[in-house]
This record gives sequence, C-alpha cells and structure tokens, in this order.
Amino acid sequence: MGPARRFQWPLLLVWAAAAGTASAQGVQTENVTVAEGGVAEITCRLHQYDGSIVVLQNPARQTLFFNGTRALKDERFQLEEFSPRRVRIRLSDARLDDEGGYFCQLYTEDTHHQIATLTVLVAPENPIVEGREQAVEGSEVELSCVVPRSRPPAMLRWYRDRKELRGVDSRQENGKVWSVASTVRFQVDRKDDGGIVTCEAQNAALPPGHSKQTQYVLDVQYSPTARIHASQAVVREGDTLVLTCAVTGNPRPGQIRWSRGNESLPERAEAVAETLTLPGLTSLDNGTYTCEAGNKHGQARALYVLVVYDPGAVVEAQTSVPYAIVGGILALLVFLIICVLVGMVWCSVRQKGSYLTHEASGLDEQGEAREAFLNGGDGHKRKEEFFI
Repeated sequence: MGPARRFQWPLLLVWAAAAGTASAQGVQTENVTVAEGGVAEITCRLHQYDGSIVVLQNPARQTLFFNGTRALKDERFQLEEFSPRRVRIRLSDARLDDEGGYFCQLYTEDTHHQIATLTVLVAPENPIVEGREQAVEGSEVELSCVVPRSRPPAMLRWYRDRKELRGVDSRQENGKVWSVASTVRFQVDRKDDGGIVTCEAQNAALPPGHSKQTQYVLDVQYSPTARIHASQAVVREGDTLVLTCAVTGNPRPGQIRWSRGNESLPERAEAVAETLTLPGLTSLDNGTYTCEAGNKHGQARALYVLVVYDPGAVVEAQTSVPYAIVGGILALLVFLIICVLVGMVWCSVRQKGSYLTHEASGLDEQGEAREAFLNGGDGHKRKEEFFI
C-alpha cells in the first residue's frame, strides 16, 4: 500500500538546445528530477510550430502520445497541455523503471527532436538500529544503523544526549540503489540504562531540513542495590511498622528475602514481596532486619535496626531534663563562690607585715636621744599594724 501523500520534488530545469540558432530551433526540453513515488512533469517547448506532428516517447522508445492522442495504456501518464507553444505530460507515482530519456519529436520539413532526462531519487526509510550484544555496566556497546535502500547514498549521523557521535560508515551498490550502514561504539554505565541513541539518515530525495530517524533505547544490565524505608521514624509499643525494601537492578531481582539477624522473623510479621509488616510491636521485636535481593550480576542487602520505645520512659526522660539543667547551674555557682573565698584568703596571707612608728622611738617623750640610741630601742614600745 503506497503512502497517502506523495512528495513532489521541485523540478530541476536544464535547457537542452537543439542544433542551430535559437530562431531555427523547433523543440526544447527540460530535464526533471523527482523522488520515488512523486509526480514529474515533462515539457516540450515548440518553436515556429505549424501544426506538424508531435510525438512523445518513453526511454524504451514506446510512443506515449501521438499529436495529443494517447498511444500507450499507462494511466500514470496524463496529457496536461497540448498547444502550439508547449506540450506537457504528467507522470504520477514515479518509479526507478521510469528513469531515462524521454523523446520529444517534431516532424516538419526537417525532423527535430530533443531528450528530456528523468532522474528518480530514492529517499531513505527509517534506519534499522540494532545492538550487537547485550550491554553490561562498565563495558562497551556496539550499535549498527542500516539504510538498505537509498539514492543517492544516504548520509548517516549518530546522536546521544544531543551530542553527535562519530561512526564508521560503509556502503554497497545494489542496482540503481545503495545500501548504507554505520557502526558506533561507546562505554556504558548503569546511569545509561534507558538512555536514547538516535540514528539519522538524510539525502537529496528528502525535502531540505528533513531527515529520517530511529531512536534506540539502551538496555544496560547492572548489579542490584537495596535500601529499606520505614513507615515512621519513632516506633512505640503497640505501633504497626511497615518496612519497604527498595530494590534497583537490571534485570530486576525476582525475589526479596527478609530476615532478622540470626533469629527468625516474629510470628506476627507478614513479608510480601518488597514489604515487611510488623503489627503490635513490643520490645521483643527489637533487632536488625535485613532484606536481600540478587540477579545474575550480583547480590544486594540493606539493614534496618529496630528499637521499640516505651512511651512512659520517653515522657519521664523529657520531664527530667529541666531539673538536671537547674541542678547543674547551682553546682556551678557554688563552685565559683568557693573559688572566690579561697582566693581572698590567699591574698591576705601574702600581704601581712609589721613596722616601727615614729612615736614608739621614745625620743619625743624622754628627750634622751643618746641613751635611746645606745640602748638600741630595746625598751621601746613596738606598734604593729595588719593589712588585709
């Protein structure tokens, strides 16, 4: 079944002049280029036409029209115009077999003829992209892109994350068409799983700015990872806790196993696929819970430590906090006061001293300076003062 809408290639006009000067020329034609499946118009321009016979023939020299009358029963050819100045025929659903020279002959005293060359181009179909082998994390992947039929040979380009990749191209001619292939290699990681690589094909048979594309989704296999998510952060006696084991991996692990250290799971526990439900919790349920999963590339495990709190103990601990803070502040104040007192006593001991006053010398009272000097002041009264 043909496409619903055909692309009509713009005509490429190349004048082919007959021998002699322009004034003596009887027929003039235009070369035509069309995409396969498109519509082509073949035109013969007449000069100094006097009603003579005009014949149009296909590349096999079969007569299409004789003086405006159909001679070949091929409904794809239609006579669009027959006038003294021009003869124009229309070819729909152009095929490669239609390619070649179309003869336009004018029979006057001297027979004039010209050839209009029809060229049929083949637009590429959507490229066929395949992976040579299964992609694995840390290895290289090789992709091939093939366009089995195009004319002229299609130009292939690779794109990944909007960046062009350099491929290795090859081509092979099959009759009038070309088969074109390109291969590309690059390293992949687990983050590349699900990524898109695009192969784009272009040639002159497509409208300007248009291309045919095929997107290839990368399938990168990698070892699994596991992580446990709890339904609540604080767990008290009597609560129901749901643990979920989030597992990633390619291929995805088929079975998830739950365990509690070296002990068996509580009898009330319900393990269904990636979830473990623990209803009516008590302190006996405390322990380290483990989920395990694996695929052909490795194993993964995740741990969750369960501690069931007593609500009464939590409240008691919360109310005792202010008293502890007040007690600590009072103890600090008492310590500071003791330190100040000890410092004051130490300073008083360091600054204690004695000296003789001028009054104690006895000189003013008795007036006997010599005697006082000779006696050395033994009988003098000593006055002491203390400083704190």
